[in-house]
Amino acid sequence: MELIKKYFPHFSDEQLTKLAALPVLYKDWNSMINVISRKDIEHFEIRHMLHSLAVAKYVISASKDGKGFPDGATVIDVGCGGGFPSIPLAIAFPNVKFTAMDSIGKKIKVVEGVVSALGLTNVEPIQARSTDVHDRKWDYMVSRAVTAFPDFVRQTKHLIKGHSATDEMDFILPHGTFYLKGGDFKAEVNPFGTRAKVQNISEWFDDEFFETKCVIFLKQ
Repeated sequence: MELIKKYFPHFSDEQLTKLAALPVLYKDWNSMINVISRKDIEHFEIRHMLHSLAVAKYVISASKDGKGFPDGATVIDVGCGGGFPSIPLAIAFPNVKFTAMDSIGKKIKVVEGVVSALGLTNVEPIQARSTDVHDRKWDYMVSRAVTAFPDFVRQTKHLIKGHSATDEMDFILPHGTFYLKGGDFKAEVNPFGTRAKVQNISEWFDDEFFETKCVIFLKQ
C-alpha cells in the first residue's frame, strides 16, 4: 500500500484497509473464476488499483473544490469486468453511488463477492449490456477501454444525464465520461473536439506501466 499512500496521502485508515484487502480477495476469487490474468495478478496494485485510481486523480484535480465527485453523485462503470475501476473508486469516494455493470455473469459474481466482503454499501452490481439499459441515467460514466472510444460513446451516451447552463455554473464537475485508454488514440478523440480532454497518467504516477496510459474525459 506504499504506492497508494504516496499518491493519495489523504486516504483514511479505513480506506487504506479496504484497499489493502483487495489483492487477497481478488487472488482468492481468481482461483475460482478467472477474471484477471496471472501476469496482472502479480502486479495487481499498479495495474488494477492504481490504474483505476487515476480517475480519482483526474476528478480531484478537475473539480472546483478539489474533492472530486460531488457527494451523492451517481457513477456507472460500463464493462466493469471484475470491478475496475468502480470498486477502488467506490472506496476512494464513499459518498458517491457506483453502479458496476457487465454483461458477463461470472464477472458480476466476483464484483458481488468483493463488495460483500468489504461491506461496500455504495456499489450496485448489475448484469446488463449498455445498449439494453434505457430506463436509468447517471451523472458520470467510467470505463477501462472496452472498445474504440467513438464506438464506446455511441453505445453508451444515452446513460449520462444532460445538464443546463445553470448546472454548468453550479456543478462541481461537469457531467461526462472518464475513459482509461492506452496507446495511440488521437484519431479516436479528434472528432469530439474541445469536448474531449486527454490527461497523461504518467504525469501523476511514475511507474513505467503508465507511460502510454491516459484518462480521456468527454464532457456530456
